[in-house]
Amino acid sequence: MDLTPVSPVSMASRMAIELEKLDTTVPFRASQTYIHHTWARTFHSRPELYIRPQTLPEIQKIVTLARRMRRRIVVVGCAHSPSDLTCTSAWMVNLDDFASVLKVDKSKKTLLVQAGMRLHNLNLSAKKHGLTMRNLGSIDEQSIAGAIATATHGSSTRHGLLAQSVKSLRIVMANGQSVKCSKEQNEEIFRAALVSLGALGIVVEVEFEMIDASDIEWVQTILPTSTVLRDWEQDLWTQKEYTRVWWMPYMKRAIVWRAEKTTKPPRAPAYNWYGGGVGYHTYHILLWASQYVPRLLPWVEWFVFGMQYGFKDGFTISAVEELRTGLLMNCLYSQFVNEWALPLHKGPEALTRLTDWLHGDQEGSGIPFSPKGLWVHSPIEVRVSDTTSADPRPYLDNTVKDGPTLYLNATLYRPYGQDPPCLARYYEAFEWLMREMGGRPHWAKNFTSQISYEVLDSMYGDDLQAYLRIRNEVDPEGMFVGEWHRRTILPPKSVFPALALEEKEVIRRPHTGGGGGIDWVGEQARWWDGGIDMSSSGRSESEESFDLMHGAEAEASVLLESLREDMEDEEMEGLLGRTHGNPVEGWSGTNVFDKM
Repeated sequence: MDLTPVSPVSMASRMAIELEKLDTTVPFRASQTYIHHTWARTFHSRPELYIRPQTLPEIQKIVTLARRMRRRIVVVGCAHSPSDLTCTSAWMVNLDDFASVLKVDKSKKTLLVQAGMRLHNLNLSAKKHGLTMRNLGSIDEQSIAGAIATATHGSSTRHGLLAQSVKSLRIVMANGQSVKCSKEQNEEIFRAALVSLGALGIVVEVEFEMIDASDIEWVQTILPTSTVLRDWEQDLWTQKEYTRVWWMPYMKRAIVWRAEKTTKPPRAPAYNWYGGGVGYHTYHILLWASQYVPRLLPWVEWFVFGMQYGFKDGFTISAVEELRTGLLMNCLYSQFVNEWALPLHKGPEALTRLTDWLHGDQEGSGIPFSPKGLWVHSPIEVRVSDTTSADPRPYLDNTVKDGPTLYLNATLYRPYGQDPPCLARYYEAFEWLMREMGGRPHWAKNFTSQISYEVLDSMYGDDLQAYLRIRNEVDPEGMFVGEWHRRTILPPKSVFPALALEEKEVIRRPHTGGGGGIDWVGEQARWWDGGIDMSSSGRSESEESFDLMHGAEAEASVLLESLREDMEDEEMEGLLGRTHGNPVEGWSGTNVFDKM
């Protein structure tokens, strides 16, 4: 997909001069009319330039030009992470047009791909060679680079992070050089780049290890939470290769989903008329109503999940489908997600205490926040992984080193773009419990401002220091550093002064376009010296551009305005659709409830 080039007439004279100095045969595909937002529309930002390279020389040219222009670079894919990690008022690079298969090694079962390739297309490409990814999270719309950068995982005690299947990486550093790293070559950079948080450079190639393509049979059953707790230390997590649990705190029931590889013929799940558009819109409306009457939420939990999965314990749904689609779920609506990793054996205590607290038992839960008048969305997603065999281990791997890891995910929906009233207190209490039990936050999720460098240093210790040492060596000026990094993983400025190209946040304000959320405005590089030789005083024009951009363009922010007229309606719907996961069409609409 080509972009309308930025005309030198519309840029600062310095920019035109620097472009002329570089190889003019290498395109610079950029747009100045783009507004970025996360998939959940929790954050919006207006990059100065939005760039879509198609070749490695183009990526190197972007980095060289950014260094000369004193600009920060942010790389973004599907922007599924609901935090402000991908927000910038500087330069945003999207690698969707840099997404080809470079090499297939059937003997090693590996694919070497350009880093913009989405997981969905990676699996489709692998399928042609009888291969597939061994594990997936809930969706497959992330780019391969983005998925590994934030420690994305699935749910299986027989598998670890997606990054564990990466055999090698190629990354373009802040000096424009392309460096290959692996366990055997530049191992320290490899360990830092496997979970990079986008702060090292631009990952351009990934060598990913696959397994033989197969189908899975999945079975989903409603059980009392007492049964789940009873089986926790027995075979709950080991009976099948893949297992997920959705914990419904008000009903004290759980939906247990298990899957195993099979040679049985494909079989669709039993039809449920409620599972399409009826169920989708009913649930959304009920969530919206609970914004004004929060005590409806326990009833909503009972009704919605009863209608779809049964009102009696033991109700079962099953199907046989490809591994690459069977592991996917549907994320439904815009949402906040706060997920933590902790030792698997601590799960029963954590879930019991959280459930007690949600039922009003503050003293019994031991959580020092009042639950009075607080009602939350459900269910709580419970997943697992095991990275004890990971070699080498990423520096910022948030999993347990010496045993299986449990992930607890407290999801809160944003019905019709509205933030739930329970957000601040629920997440404050949830994070307090997770920290007390030795947990670590998921990098891509909505953990609160209480999680700072000091907190993470106590969790990661030498691993965090090793990561920061490598990061500072490969990007000494902070070309890939923003406010999110400063707020979380970087020491305070009194200890570690601001980097030359580091971007800082200027303001947050409510977004006035569709979907709600926050407008995030940053200050361009070289704010620290007044922006010498820049076209303005160094302050970002992003804040003003939000006001000037037409509302319709802001709402279609996953597209370049210059490209919209060239796209078919179906393509637009695919990018701006209401579902995000693995939708299947039925007569009553998209079946979003065929499995949790």
